[in-house]
Amino acid sequence: METTISWEDFSKIDMRTGTVTAVYDFPEARNPSFKLDIDFGPEIGVKKTSAQITEKYDKEDIVGLQVIAVVNFPKKQIANFMSECLILGAVENSSVVLLQPQMTVPNGLKIS
Repeated sequence: METTISWEDFSKIDMRTGTVTAVYDFPEARNPSFKLDIDFGPEIGVKKTSAQITEKYDKEDIVGLQVIAVVNFPKKQIANFMSECLILGAVENSSVVLLQPQMTVPNGLKIS
């Protein structure tokens, strides 16, 4: 069922562009995942997250990808790791395809 939110609610979500700068294995996660460092530019800096993207992506292919993430959620503990943002992706079953800008843009740009 579809949930309706107000424009005011949507405006509270801070989505930004960022570039993946490092990828690590995450064997402690319940589901196959990687740990990522993402650079959101000088205003926000680097944030860490985990992502269940191992079905479609190899570690070597993710570094340098520009992605979109929500940067204003509270930190969330996943196994022994604190996630600081939520990387966005399209999900079909358990397979995730990362959302990316069509062209390279500066890190930290707001998504609206």
